[in-house]
Amino acid sequence: MVKHIIVWTLNPELSDSEKETIKKGIKEGLEGLVGQVPGLLDVKVHISGRLASSNADLMLDSTLEDEAALKGYAVHPAHVAVANEKVRPYTAQRACLDFEV
Repeated sequence: MVKHIIVWTLNPELSDSEKETIKKGIKEGLEGLVGQVPGLLDVKVHISGRLASSNADLMLDSTLEDEAALKGYAVHPAHVAVANEKVRPYTAQRACLDFEV
């Protein structure tokens, strides 16, 4: 199995209420991909409980069958649509860690 972890920082010009709405949309969109994308086993998007020591706004924690599934996920039309509509327009920074478990 493969873990695909992403942390994002939202655009700083967004208001707190805009950030909350955007985080909910990202969570709904990405978690909704389970069952649509082959090999995507689990997705959790953490949007609340952030401590003041954090330097990111939200985190994607996903599990895929293998590296081939991760590559397919990256280009799957449903994932690309969520990324283009709900994530990329609102994020300033992104960090990724992919690893085998």
